[in-house]
Amino acid sequence: MNKRIALKIMFLLLGTLLIFHVLIFTEQIPYDKVWAGKLNSVEEMKAFEAFSILINLFMILILSIKYKLLESGKRNKVVDILIWIFVVFFALNTIGNMFAKSLIELILGGILTLVSSILCFIIVKKEKIKTTQ
Repeated sequence: MNKRIALKIMFLLLGTLLIFHVLIFTEQIPYDKVWAGKLNSVEEMKAFEAFSILINLFMILILSIKYKLLESGKRNKVVDILIWIFVVFFALNTIGNMFAKSLIELILGGILTLVSSILCFIIVKKEKIKTTQ
């Protein structure tokens, strides 16, 4: 899979996830079904969801910059370091989803974060230089 396809899939996943967090924030989805069932109040949910929405927007911004850099053939170390942080973040989140009380969060959340970690790895890994002989 090439980096552009991986980026497009990440945009789709993060966009969907952003909508999901907005639905939780606006209480269209009950907050007791997410965050491993550990949220105790609407105020706590609002704080967690606001943070999640900001993180998702930040990731979309960084991946958008990466997409533009790919289009221009340029590299940026800071952007690549941030995407490496995303790889680790999603990998750790995958482990966290294994402790979810909700079966949907356990399976869907685990798969989503694992796939996101792999896609971010594809996006940020260095290309092997091809030698012709």
